Amino acid sequence: MAHSEYPPMAPSYQSAESNIKLGWGSRPALMLIDVCRAYWSEESPLNLLGNPEAAASPNSMRRLLSAARASNTPVLWAQVRYNKGTMLDGGMQYKKSSGCSIWQEGDTRGMDAWLPGLEAAAEDTVVFKKNPSAFFATTLSSELQLLNVDTLVLCGVSTSGCVRATAVDAVCHGFRPIVVGSASGDRSPAIQNATLRDLDANYADVVSEEEAISKMLADWS
Repeated sequence: MAHSEYPPMAPSYQSAESNIKLGWGSRPALMLIDVCRAYWSEESPLNLLGNPEAAASPNSMRRLLSAARASNTPVLWAQVRYNKGTMLDGGMQYKKSSGCSIWQEGDTRGMDAWLPGLEAAAEDTVVFKKNPSAFFATTLSSELQLLNVDTLVLCGVSTSGCVRATAVDAVCHGFRPIVVGSASGDRSPAIQNATLRDLDANYADVVSEEEAISKMLADWS
């Protein structure tokens, strides 16, 4: 989404200070966040199919994943998993959002299943988390350092929740977060737009699918 397409915002969001770009570093990786059936199923409490752009976002994710595979860009996935029978490890997040129980180990609804064409390969890194940020209480920062990654291309769901939390923590850990707007989804178009605008102003670069693919296909050697 281009700046000209954002809904009206306060003048401070349109200032030069709110349009500074982090830019791309020397080694990108693609991270897909919480991409599973839970968000694209009418039976799920987290269903976002009511937002057409969010419903279509897996198509953009597939193109990003294809470009990453073609360019040998490292691919990482963040997935939620709870393994305590009483959802004890869901903590306050579960108290606030009981829908998280779909990720309880052994749940029979199958909402944690991969989407067709969006499955982890053997060489990918899968990070399991219990909270919105893929960095919080996980090995993600260490995994990125081992891969010599300095730029993290983010997509997935939901934009206002786990994508945002991961982007904020990425910049706090010294990485360059790049959020692909068309490949990130939320239940509300208004919340999607507001979140992308705020991320772009304060924490990350929000870019088009075309830019992300072009950069991943570049020669980084």
